[in-house]
Amino acid sequence: MSEDNAREIVLSLEIDDPALAARLATLLGNVAGLRLAAPGEQATATIVSRDMPEDIALTQRELDVLALMAEGASNKMIARQLGISVHTVKFHVGSLLDKLDATGRTDAVAHAARRGVIEL
Repeated sequence: MSEDNAREIVLSLEIDDPALAARLATLLGNVAGLRLAAPGEQATATIVSRDMPEDIALTQRELDVLALMAEGASNKMIARQLGISVHTVKFHVGSLLDKLDATGRTDAVAHAARRGVIEL
């Protein structure tokens, strides 16, 4: 394997919306150092997009916070990662608990995974 191929990122798309998948494939198809994976090929990274259940309306920032919560990040770590204050993280966590009808952080992640909002 050449050094150029070693740096190449092989990306797969797991997108429920065919129009969005086609747009992303077109946009990403000309990015240097990036190649879309052939069917069945092992990818370096995967872009996953699923339709969110209609009864749960999470903002993109709430999804960002939820993903970091699922990784076990503390409020302080989430704040640093997202470039927001700890107070703002606490606000988003509270909102997630309400929207997911959860009793705590772990419960929120479990509810979100069961309902297909995130994949673990």
